[in-house]
Amino acid sequence: MNKKTNPNTSANTRRLLPMLLGVVVILLIGALVFVTTKGKASETSELDQLPNYTDVKGTIVVDGLKYEKQPHLGSEDAKVKVIEFADFKCPACKKWTAAYLDTFIKDYVDTGKVQFYFMNFAFLDRDSYLAASAGEAIYHQSNEKFWEYVHKLYENQGDEGKIWATQKFILGFVKDNIKGIDYNKFEQDLKNHTYMYDVKEDFKIAGSYGVNGTPKFMVNGKLLPDSSYEGLTAAIEAATSDSK
Repeated sequence: MNKKTNPNTSANTRRLLPMLLGVVVILLIGALVFVTTKGKASETSELDQLPNYTDVKGTIVVDGLKYEKQPHLGSEDAKVKVIEFADFKCPACKKWTAAYLDTFIKDYVDTGKVQFYFMNFAFLDRDSYLAASAGEAIYHQSNEKFWEYVHKLYENQGDEGKIWATQKFILGFVKDNIKGIDYNKFEQDLKNHTYMYDVKEDFKIAGSYGVNGTPKFMVNGKLLPDSSYEGLTAAIEAATSDSK
């Protein structure tokens, strides 16, 4: 026996269907807005944690290169002092490190010809400053671990045009990759911008000597006109001959 369809029920269903669809659409839009807003709020919070040079307190006096404050490799008795000026966000710095640093250390540092120094020239963006201050925090715990940080951070370098070296990224990166330091102290130093003065001081000193990009190299106090490996090694050989 066939059941008869109640025309009133069918009409009610047809009326409710658009309303239900409308509710679903509103819920989906609300969820999208919530996720987007949450993402933007998180991004804003990350940006708020990035340092500015204008926030750094203290008077900076440019008075020499201050070798004694820089991360270094090699013997203090070396006749030639080489400084690399670098920005951890700089793709060219990453390429130079990957292509030449180990060879340079083997041929010039380990042989006693050169004492090699790293000086920050953090200029690309605010996360450049933060990455540099993280390096300083590690260096003040361990000169050896600083060079480990250099190699590994360049290997994990993000897009130059994007803010990637955020506090969250650096804390996670160091925790996963740099062992043998006091991580809690490092975390506090990073969050408190403990070594931002040192980063700004490096920047001011480098600028006063004519540094305007990265990587740049200085041999015995003389800034080289280009960043080629050939130019660097030629300048070192010339300085070695002059010191004999």
